[in-house]
Amino acid sequence: MISLEIKKQVVLIYLWLWWITTANICVEAKRDSLKPGDTLNSNSTLCSKQGKFCLRFDITSNSEFHSLFIGVNADSGPIVWMYDINHSIDLNSAVLSLDYSGVLKIESQNRKPIIIYSSPQPINNTMATILDTGNFVLRQFHPNGSMSVLWQSFDYPDDTLVPTMKLGVNRKTGHNWSLVSGEFNLDWEPKQGELIIKKSGKVYWKSGKLKSNGLFENIPVNVQHMYQYIIVSNKDEDSFTFKTKDKDYKTLPWWTLLPSGRLMGNEGDIVNADMCYGYNSDGGCQKWEDIPTCRAPGEGFQKKAGRPNIDNSTTYEFDVTYSYSDCKMKCWKNCSCNGFQLYYSNMTGCVFLSWNSTQYVDVLPDTFYTLVKTTKSAPNSHGT
Repeated sequence: MISLEIKKQVVLIYLWLWWITTANICVEAKRDSLKPGDTLNSNSTLCSKQGKFCLRFDITSNSEFHSLFIGVNADSGPIVWMYDINHSIDLNSAVLSLDYSGVLKIESQNRKPIIIYSSPQPINNTMATILDTGNFVLRQFHPNGSMSVLWQSFDYPDDTLVPTMKLGVNRKTGHNWSLVSGEFNLDWEPKQGELIIKKSGKVYWKSGKLKSNGLFENIPVNVQHMYQYIIVSNKDEDSFTFKTKDKDYKTLPWWTLLPSGRLMGNEGDIVNADMCYGYNSDGGCQKWEDIPTCRAPGEGFQKKAGRPNIDNSTTYEFDVTYSYSDCKMKCWKNCSCNGFQLYYSNMTGCVFLSWNSTQYVDVLPDTFYTLVKTTKSAPNSHGT
């Protein structure tokens, strides 16, 4: 017969297990939301109701840093939002939390808390939810059943635009919505009613106005056919977004701005702003200077596989602030330069190549850019 003391020990063990399980349930985040007191760490994810998007800590494919980001819940999907990579996060100890005062923050060991949102006054009845649009929204729910948005990730886009995410300006707050990739921005210009790509404030490309057929004149027709553009202009906002015309379209439509200035979408290249050299005005490119005397109209740089042979005429730029577009323009203006390569693994710095270096190439898993005679887009390949 089991003694009374053993029975007591068994009961205590069951009570302890019950308490541990209950405590974990209380602090574990709901599938798509964080309530006050909930946390999210690197071993868990927060996914939208239909599982289209997930919020998690990880190292991203286009970054060497650990970050908190929202991505499509698929291996090949884009990242639609990433918290500022300039803030260091320790993946092993990082925790996203919503406290009882309405503060949304990231904490990690031996680092200062990163405040994503904090109200001047403590607030209650808050909840942070990831929606099936990909938007991560912090809301406050009021006793009368209404709610207000305190903060949302779509106000701080990274380099990718998806449906319901906006470009433009919020007239009530003065906040600008813009895609950013390296030194390039994709913006909505409400006065002219067109999309523009800028590098460090200089306009490289304009879409032209939206025509009566619903197409922008400087974007190829074949990549526009699937989109319906939504333009809003009122006292609250001036904005641009898009959605797909086909309601049965299964793939998430997206536009991604690359650090080179190229804008890509599901159907291929939308804009080749990296082919805007400052002298040409084809395809929406903006002119800001004359062509160098040693260059000819139609010339440009083309990506080539292999490793160029380095010779005595090869020069270097070790400055890590130099990106692809900086290397390209410096080579373009140098009559002795026939090609270039990015020096560092993080795609910064430059290697400038002579003609000989670009002609004799080792067959190795590497890439560089060489000067070639480019083919311009046919006039009827854009919306008219």
